[in-house]
Amino acid sequence: MRKALTIISLSLIALTGCKAKEIADKAAISHDLEKRGTVDLMKQVADDKYTAPADGKLTEAQVQMYLKVREHEKQIAQVAKKEAQEHADAAKKAGEKSLAGMMEGLKTLGSAADMMTADIRAAKDLGFNTQEYLWVKGQIMAASTSVMAEKVGQAMSAQMDASVAQMKKSYDEAKDEQTKKMYGEMLANIEKSRQESAQQKEKEDPALSYNRQLLSKYDNALNALTAEMAKWEDKPGEAQKSMEQWQKDMDKAGQPAKQ
Repeated sequence: MRKALTIISLSLIALTGCKAKEIADKAAISHDLEKRGTVDLMKQVADDKYTAPADGKLTEAQVQMYLKVREHEKQIAQVAKKEAQEHADAAKKAGEKSLAGMMEGLKTLGSAADMMTADIRAAKDLGFNTQEYLWVKGQIMAASTSVMAEKVGQAMSAQMDASVAQMKKSYDEAKDEQTKKMYGEMLANIEKSRQESAQQKEKEDPALSYNRQLLSKYDNALNALTAEMAKWEDKPGEAQKSMEQWQKDMDKAGQPAKQ
């Protein structure tokens, strides 16, 4: 019994400690946002210089940097979003056309700017070169977007396979030459489109494939897009839930051809 109580007590202390740290972190972020506005931040960013590699390939250290920045960015964005809502509510209460209301409206815009630059601020806070970070993020977002495009392409291809199978059946069962010719031309056009798509895929930037593979060692590539969406969500987890539903829909769209 005593052992159980001890474990419960220690757990409560740990939870209280974590909560206290979270509150302290948010207070520190809020203080920094007030002291160092977006304009000041951008002046600091302008001092950073970075020459991107010619091959466009990321390194493991750069992917790790991006993930660290993303975690801190989320904290900053949450504080900025809360403050933006508070200013917006205060503006509405004071009357948007009143002097106090207009001042709160300007503060709302300032907090919105803080949200949009949360990742740059996070990179600066963590001591990273912001220009390198921006390049890395661009490469990762490109890789993430390409994964999404590939999933859409796979779903479309699966649907097309089902359509082609039906067309071939209709072609074989056609009783007159005119109908047979129509289905033949449709099948030929689809085959031509597929060949063009295959050729386009062969021309894919080698760096894109490399970066996707590297990113997959540390994170689900689609999480980069999810994280961007999460900055604007009203409830925590909405973006993740939406992305998971989208993936299920894409998988479901590919089922007809498999069956």
